[in-house]
Amino acid sequence: MADGVLAPAVLGGVVLLVLAVLWWAARGRRAFGTVEERATYAALHEASLAAPPLREGLNARSAATSARHLRALLASPAVAVTDTEQLLAWEGVGEVHARAAQRLAREALDAGRPTVTDGLVCGDPDCPLRAVVVAPLVLDERVVGTVGAYGPAASPGLVSAVAEVARWVSGQLELAELDESRSRLAEAQVRALRAQISPHFVFNALTAIASFVRTDPERARELLLDFADYTRYSSRTHGDFTTLAEELRSVDRYLLLEKARFGERLQVVLRVAPEVLPVAVPYLCLQPLVENAVQHGLERGGGSGTVTVVADDDGGLCRITVEDDGAGSDPERVRAVLAGTASDVDGHTSVGLGNVDARLRALYGDDHGLVVETAPGAGTKVTVRVPKFSAGVRVGGPAS
Repeated sequence: MADGVLAPAVLGGVVLLVLAVLWWAARGRRAFGTVEERATYAALHEASLAAPPLREGLNARSAATSARHLRALLASPAVAVTDTEQLLAWEGVGEVHARAAQRLAREALDAGRPTVTDGLVCGDPDCPLRAVVVAPLVLDERVVGTVGAYGPAASPGLVSAVAEVARWVSGQLELAELDESRSRLAEAQVRALRAQISPHFVFNALTAIASFVRTDPERARELLLDFADYTRYSSRTHGDFTTLAEELRSVDRYLLLEKARFGERLQVVLRVAPEVLPVAVPYLCLQPLVENAVQHGLERGGGSGTVTVVADDDGGLCRITVEDDGAGSDPERVRAVLAGTASDVDGHTSVGLGNVDARLRALYGDDHGLVVETAPGAGTKVTVRVPKFSAGVRVGGPAS
């Protein structure tokens, strides 16, 4: 979806809510002074109530929930919401007219513009529904449904109001589609991480465990349990977020298995402030960074190395650093990996570095991308900064 299409919807929604909050705060608890002020507040209030269900997309549930607020916005006796095939919701009086709602919406669906139908009739002589204005819902140049306002007459003001409300609803549906596309992207990114991490690590871990089966069966058993915990966490299929404690637990299992492989060549330092353990972090955001530290910092060096993981409180942020004292890398090559124009660092595949950076930016904004400090011969330090509290972020959540 083009940014140019989304920008007006996003900007309009943000400006609308900010103005409403500022205006209400400025007035405090005083009564509204004019009819216009009361009408403005009422419209903003109904729009704020209609928006959340529409952000789920256009379906029967979201249409039914939002229709009553759309009816209030339009001050109409009845409102109908349709998709391209059927009536999704009817709100208001004169339900007998609901049977013809999809037929009356067809012209707007086909033409892609508001239409007016006069002379509605039914068996009730007192029915207030005598005309309907229908406006299309357009999503990325596709007509996906309609909003229809029914009343005693189709005035020019009603036609304009229905068209504006339809544009606003279309903007909310565009945001819903963006949310869905981001969710699909996040799912694909996590699957890519699993595919990158598992083959390399599984072979080496099982080889290390096998080396202890005869000489130290008890240690082999413990390592096998660690391996089971690690793979169970890495292959889980629920939730976009986990706690820092859970992510670090998996990192600890990974490092125990790598220490079994490298022995005293690998030293590990973990320093974690207890107060940040409950912080929600993106699933698999640290594990790939630690694996990179081991692969690039120790495997490539051929000698020994230390991997240091530090998590601490940084005001409103949780700051996590993963550092190795290995061979380091070319900063320009690292920048290319983060930009998506390269897939390896100094000829060695970078496990998930660009993936994690892209996920952090998508979730929290560009200010929260990875910060990588490195140079040939100087080791590598990667810093992750996540908000300790972020709206809409919770452990578990939709399947990923």
